[in-house]
Amino acid sequence: QVQLEESGGGLVQAGGTLRLSCAASGRTFANYAMGWFRQAPGKEREFVAAIARSGSTSYADSVKGRFTISRDNVKNTVALLMNSLQSEDAAVYYCAATKQGDMEAVRATQYFYWGQGTRVTVSA
Repeated sequence: QVQLEESGGGLVQAGGTLRLSCAASGRTFANYAMGWFRQAPGKEREFVAAIARSGSTSYADSVKGRFTISRDNVKNTVALLMNSLQSEDAAVYYCAATKQGDMEAVRATQYFYWGQGTRVTVSA
């Protein structure tokens, strides 16, 4: 059983930076692959970034070069650093975990554990 709690969301100006964090419970965090997804109003949940237990990463094309996912297996956290934020990035961001630790899972159906989400608002 893994419980996830996101933090760090808020209001930021376009072009600004925000860092999201996800704290995970459980002693086997290092074995899990982790991901970030987002959902804007009226839209489906979409993949943002993923990190395998090896540390290898994958990004959606829309955030590549602007967002960075990282993990700290000592602190049981995964972070999403978001630079050059745009209005299109505004959404509720969700942290997710999967036991398929060796892959950078990009589909929501691959994840079993989800956080409650943290809202990111981008102002013009």
